[in-house]
Amino acid sequence: MPRVLVPLAPGCEELEAVTIIDLLRRADIDVVTASLEEGPVTASRGTVLLADTVLDAVLEEDFDMIVLPGGLPGADHLETDERVIALLRRQQSAGRYAAAICAAPKVLARAGLLDDKTATCYPGSVNANAYPRVKFVATPVVADGLVVTSRGPGTAMDFALQLIELLQGRDRRDQVENALVRAAV
Repeated sequence: MPRVLVPLAPGCEELEAVTIIDLLRRADIDVVTASLEEGPVTASRGTVLLADTVLDAVLEEDFDMIVLPGGLPGADHLETDERVIALLRRQQSAGRYAAAICAAPKVLARAGLLDDKTATCYPGSVNANAYPRVKFVATPVVADGLVVTSRGPGTAMDFALQLIELLQGRDRRDQVENALVRAAV
């Protein structure tokens, strides 16, 4: 069973965080949520999330994928947390997936994971001039090698389904998506 780490920072976008966690778990992926600090995490719209553990407890563990929810100031907290940056760099060195949505692709950019990649993000959340080696596009979801990015809350479901496909294959993605009844039958 693939293992995925979802760090939860204060001010994260709850729609993105919960959609990612929910859909990946529906696909039988072991999702570990980790708060940056002890205690509940208050998301950007006031929703209180309870993480499975704290980030310090899983720093030495390996994950098939690390997924960063966006939102502000959540993405800012992730970007300035040296533990998160170190985890992402280790993930890249090990040849494993990293993904981010909304404002969180700026965390991947800071860690160097977007160098020479095509990526997307919430409009205006990343200063493209600061990252000239990244090609930013206005596509809902972009998978470039072992890095996946997405635009924002409205693309969270497509983003999570893409992650399922990468980790569990197209058949499992289709099973999860069909059960969601997203399209007219």
